[in-house]
Amino acid sequence: MPQNTDAMDRESLELVQSKIAYLEHAAAELSDVVFRQHKQIEALELQLKAMRERLDGARPDEAARTPEQERPPHY
Repeated sequence: MPQNTDAMDRESLELVQSKIAYLEHAAAELSDVVFRQHKQIEALELQLKAMRERLDGARPDEAARTPEQERPPHY
């Protein structure tokens, strides 16, 4: 009976080690994805900031217009 228990313990240990290895691999892949997404978000934030600055630069011209100078929406 002890030999059978040892074999089961060994199989259980191998199964646990296999699952740990899989989870470590999955965690590393997820970390890589998060890092890439972080870099993409930073790039998008820079683009958004540049667009906001461009829009802010264009607003003084529009703000100087009177309501009479505005085109109706259907034009």
